[in-house]
Amino acid sequence: MNAWMMWAVIAGLVVILELFTGTFYLLMISIGLAAGAITAVFTLSTSSQMIIAALVGSLATLALHNSKYGWKGNKSVAHDPNVNMDIGQTLQVQDWQDQGNGKYIARAMYRGAMWDVELQHSAGYPGIYVIDEVQGSRLIVKPS
Repeated sequence: MNAWMMWAVIAGLVVILELFTGTFYLLMISIGLAAGAITAVFTLSTSSQMIIAALVGSLATLALHNSKYGWKGNKSVAHDPNVNMDIGQTLQVQDWQDQGNGKYIARAMYRGAMWDVELQHSAGYPGIYVIDEVQGSRLIVKPS
């Protein structure tokens, strides 16, 4: 079996593995392996084939990672209104307790239960506030 056939068979096996993962990263590696097969067709040395396969596969993987389809990491769901329906909702706060470090805390009725409410970067006055973040059983709010 010729060298280019070996590269093509390995690239095909990696594509089959990609069908089981669905991440496209193995597809980028198989593009690099296909580049190794093309290099083998031109009868370059084995080390040249490996270097070109590694470079093309790495560059393709980097390009995928930096695209909108790449891995984005875990975002904090504390601020995400698509995950938490409370973000952006309003609640009435009657009085605030100054903690002395720029934080104000209160207890407020929201959705039929008493919640701990925290206000940062602002003086606490009675009124309506918008929920900006949820941290466990504490609502972080901002003025509306």
